[in-house]
Amino acid sequence: MNTKSLITFLERDLNKLITEIELYKNEANIWRLEKNISNSAGNLTLHLIGNLHTFIGKEIGQTNYIRNRELEFSQKNVPRQTLINRINETIEMVNKSLISVTDKELNEDYPVLKFSKVESTEYLLIHLTIHLTYHLGQINYHRRLLDK
Repeated sequence: MNTKSLITFLERDLNKLITEIELYKNEANIWRLEKNISNSAGNLTLHLIGNLHTFIGKEIGQTNYIRNRELEFSQKNVPRQTLINRINETIEMVNKSLISVTDKELNEDYPVLKFSKVESTEYLLIHLTIHLTYHLGQINYHRRLLDK
């Protein structure tokens, strides 16, 4: 896989994330929890933003991003437009950080030990893409379930 393909998938799904957030009829439902749902769509969105800014922005794009993972899951009632603005900033960061990554660099070890063993940058980027898609599906289900 090359960086152009990875950027395409990440950008596609981040734009789908914007669409999901926009589709909530009741903005308060973005932050709603019910029964066995342990994370709101808002908190999953903050988590995805933090995750991508950490592993792509900070480590590949050298953005000096400082992550507060606990806040990603505890912060509440961030306005819908603020979430959308942060997703758009994430799309921009992904493009800037990955546009110049070469195939050689994709095959090099990712600079931070994220898994039980050292993996390539390409492996990590594929993992991040799948992680985004996984939570995007949860957000879609959350919206359809709670925003009737």
